[in-house]
Amino acid sequence: MKRLAISLSALALCAAASAQVTITEPWVRGTVPQQKASGLFMRIDAEQHVRLLGGSSPVAGVVEVHEMAMQGEVMKMRALSHGLEIAKGHSLVLKPGGYHVMLMELKQQLKAGDRVSVTLTFEDVASKQRFTREVQAPVTALGGAQPAPAAHHRH
Repeated sequence: MKRLAISLSALALCAAASAQVTITEPWVRGTVPQQKASGLFMRIDAEQHVRLLGGSSPVAGVVEVHEMAMQGEVMKMRALSHGLEIAKGHSLVLKPGGYHVMLMELKQQLKAGDRVSVTLTFEDVASKQRFTREVQAPVTALGGAQPAPAAHHRH
């Protein structure tokens, strides 16, 4: 009975942790054949202080959090090895030219109209507990920007 109580308490903690973020307006940029990387963009609203650490996807070998930033007069991209913090009560918009999730080592071309499944990994900053959120992101036309509002998919 004691083991069951521990399992139920861990399950309750995971359920509470996953309610800490709301993800809206996800989308992935389409690719050309043989292209090995693309970006996932979205809005994340945090009810608690959390950190986006990365994730996984059946279409990509690597899923990392990246940022684009100007260094002098050159735009550079880099992985955020410690993730990206989102303060309690705040929103963060991941968009081209800024913070985003990189889908690398793509296993297939991402075509307009497809949907990409990504499991994002977060960490509650206070408790250090990790939790995941599943995102189903529509793929935009090659070279396209965020889909029209009617195409947004909320989670």
